[in-house]
Amino acid sequence: MKRFAVLTGDIVASTDLGPHQLMETMEALRAAAREIAGWADGMETGFAQRGGDGWQMALDRPVLAFRATLYLQAVLRRLAEGRTTRIAVAEGAGSLPDDRDPNKAHGPAFTASGRGLDQMGTHVLLLHAEGGATGAAYRLADALAVGWTQAQARALCQMLPPGTVTQAEAAAELGITRAAVQQALAAADYRALHDALQMMETGA
Repeated sequence: MKRFAVLTGDIVASTDLGPHQLMETMEALRAAAREIAGWADGMETGFAQRGGDGWQMALDRPVLAFRATLYLQAVLRRLAEGRTTRIAVAEGAGSLPDDRDPNKAHGPAFTASGRGLDQMGTHVLLLHAEGGATGAAYRLADALAVGWTQAQARALCQMLPPGTVTQAEAAAELGITRAAVQQALAAADYRALHDALQMMETGA
């Protein structure tokens, strides 16, 4: 078995969304999962819908789980103001079937992630089953992400994928000024998130 990070989520207040909006939200998550799959060469990933408003994603690069969690949340915030999902993350041994459908996967990481979502309170959107320092980082990121606006989320979606995109390049992609990108990132506390990501991914 490989070591996987498993992200299990559900759409918040899905009953308030019409069928088109719910489908739009799930498709945004599915598209984001495809983008995340390209973040590392040879990374094995899988994404599947679970029931009407649930979903699950697995990736065999657990070091990228925190970044992926933030990115998925930003993608939904970019889609619509207040659009959001709960996400419970667990890491551990697991295996994906040939069709990479997490609903058919096996291993303690998949069980722990699903159980984590079941046990989350209504006031929590991001959780890591490990607890401790990692759990604290997710909890603090949750407090930041809940306030992201659409403008902030658009800028974050440019900067969160791993790589060396500059703020000027992000501005050009979004069709806005660099100053506007800087303002959005500052309001979203991107510097703190960037530093936390570097620490979690490099150990430095």
